[in-house]
Amino acid sequence: MAKRQLRKISSSKVSIFKIKNRRGYAALCMKNLTEGRTVLQAFNRMVKAVKRFGFELRGNVPTSR
Repeated sequence: MAKRQLRKISSSKVSIFKIKNRRGYAALCMKNLTEGRTVLQAFNRMVKAVKRFGFELRGNVPTSR
C-alpha cells in the first residue's frame, strides 16, 4: 500500500477566533470548522481535519482574533 503524498500549506491560512456566547475557540480553514477549549486544541483538531483532505499544515499556531 503506497503512502499518500501530503501537500503542504501554511498555518497562516487558518483563522482562529473566540466563539461568542460559548466557551472556547474555533478554527476555520478550507471550509473546515473545528472547536476547542484553547487555541492550541482548536489548531490541533484543524491539523487532523485538513490531513483527511490530503494537506499538511506547516508553521506556528496563529494568534486568535
